[in-house]
Amino acid sequence: MTSINATLQSFFTDRLVRQKDASSHTIAAYRDTVRLLLVFAADKHKMPASSLQWDHLDASDITDFLDHLQQDRGNSARTRNARLSGIHSLFRYAALRHPEHAASLARVSAIPPQRIDRHLVGYLDDKECEALLAVPDRNTWTGRRDYTFLLVAIQTGLRISEMLSLTVSDIHLGAGAHVSCRGKGRKDRITPLTAKTVTALRDWEKERRPAHTPVVFPGRTGQRLSRDAIEHRITHPYPHRHHGLSGPGR
Repeated sequence: MTSINATLQSFFTDRLVRQKDASSHTIAAYRDTVRLLLVFAADKHKMPASSLQWDHLDASDITDFLDHLQQDRGNSARTRNARLSGIHSLFRYAALRHPEHAASLARVSAIPPQRIDRHLVGYLDDKECEALLAVPDRNTWTGRRDYTFLLVAIQTGLRISEMLSLTVSDIHLGAGAHVSCRGKGRKDRITPLTAKTVTALRDWEKERRPAHTPVVFPGRTGQRLSRDAIEHRITHPYPHRHHGLSGPGR
């Protein structure tokens, strides 16, 4: 096991879970960031990810990775900054364990976030909501999943991370139907569901697969979808429709 692999393991199991008691949202976001970074660095340096060392993750490598997120993956500045925040947390932790790499790790920690122009958050009117819900191809399994995902998101106002983290136990479709979730800042909240949304969720419950997965909106393999996957659905047209959230294999 390389020093970077050992540090990654302790960062998640010791630092995030035991010391900081980080939320599942934070852990999942950091996990996805590290996975993307390692794949990128392995490809850049032409070596297996398991062989990477700290020297392969210097400030220039991290800057190239951030550029890759925006230019190649189409991530927004906000998503780029969220990924950078996870990297900063990891590298500050690594600096305590690897003083021999302190200078290089510090340069990564000094990479600034990208400035974001803040605008008032708008909203969709009824016609725009109807147009959005008409996009997924409901003749397909992924289309029916995406339709239900969008319907719940529009009705509840949950963040993408909260939507992706929903489990079967969070959905209550009996009397007083509602969705319960722990959101940003570890705040618990309950959102009532309309009859239309309850019907859609009941229909989706019958065909959600694999049956044993606790994830409400899984990918084809039953795993939790990533934030990048949702962004891809929103920004890339479905090949047989003008717009779509149901890209092939998603």
